[in-house]
Amino acid sequence: MVKLLIIADDFTGALDTGVQFAGRGAETVVVTNLNFDFKTLDPKVEVLVMVTETRHLKAKEAYDIVYEISKRALEAGLSTIYKKTDSALRGNIGSELKALMDAAKVRNLPFIPAFPVLQRVTCKGIHYIEGIPVAESVFGKDPFEPILDSSVEKIIRHQTEVPVVIQGRENSYDMKDPGIQVFDAETDADLQEIGKGLGLERLRFSAGCAGFASTLADLLGINGPTHQGEKLEENLFIACGSVNPVTIRQLKAAREGGFPHIQLTPEQKLEGSWLEKDASNEEIKRWIQMASGMKRFILDVNDPEGADDTEQYKVAHGLTTENLRESISENFAAIMKRMLDGGLRATVICTGGDTLMALMQILGIYELTPIYELAPGVVATKFTYNGRTYNMISKSGGIGNEDLLLKIADMIC
Repeated sequence: MVKLLIIADDFTGALDTGVQFAGRGAETVVVTNLNFDFKTLDPKVEVLVMVTETRHLKAKEAYDIVYEISKRALEAGLSTIYKKTDSALRGNIGSELKALMDAAKVRNLPFIPAFPVLQRVTCKGIHYIEGIPVAESVFGKDPFEPILDSSVEKIIRHQTEVPVVIQGRENSYDMKDPGIQVFDAETDADLQEIGKGLGLERLRFSAGCAGFASTLADLLGINGPTHQGEKLEENLFIACGSVNPVTIRQLKAAREGGFPHIQLTPEQKLEGSWLEKDASNEEIKRWIQMASGMKRFILDVNDPEGADDTEQYKVAHGLTTENLRESISENFAAIMKRMLDGGLRATVICTGGDTLMALMQILGIYELTPIYELAPGVVATKFTYNGRTYNMISKSGGIGNEDLLLKIADMIC
């Protein structure tokens, strides 16, 4: 029986939140079908995670999707909903929180945006990444969705007139004033204290990132045996669709550690017609052979260091930044499908939620099972494609130390 519905605005976030429950023994399923019929859910499932892919949509579109899902879930008898938000506060935060409030018909919504284990904390209503206000961090320089404010209240108020109440660490948890209640938190102990102070009844409808998920698991009584891990395919294939500086530094460390590294040309990553050319077949066969022979391999959408090939292509073809984001995700996913169909056998690390979603869509996969975390925000999952079970490791672009890819390789190879 479902104890919790999680509504996540992107794929990697859905997985790093869902795994907090799966790792405790809860039957957890991640689905990408926005029209999923809650009545068809297997009775054994305790946690259902729905991926809305609303991060890049207009605020009104995001509101409508979250509102409709929440309303249908409540009508189907699901009683506890967690609106998963990005731990760097990207996306349609204000409109999606309001959508859940409206669907649930509540006057207050607890919002706990901190993820202390990743050094993402909230203090006096200001959100910090590794001690830096979020708008001044790498997320303030994101080419697709830069964060322009560090105040959680200002970020929310960009999209909704719902009052915002900042709850400091000395709060009494009464939430007597209506609105979105933003809770400060700097440690995991703070998150536990918030959960204890509010209690499950006042957290039936709440929001935050993966950081607060383990506290919810405690409140819901999900404390099964810790997952002992599952043998992953030893070949490691890194499909990098992220342009985040954190991931770029990780790729550099992996290259220096001996990982073969191929960077896609603008034609390969932006023109769907490239896959129709005879040359693409030979190139993809070569990549599969390299990946199989070396056991570690990187296929990367980023330009070589110091080059601006993609920007030049964008200007020459009159493309927008959004055109780039969509085309790169779609073409990269099509290349990955061709490689899987061509016999690639590997554990695939997929960086970036857009890349992962595009890959699942082109494969026709609408359901994944999170297994366990290899590191905070780095999730091992499995899915079935053409009768075969594949392992996937997902990671948001901005997560992890520089040696993360090297460490993952050591874990599985």
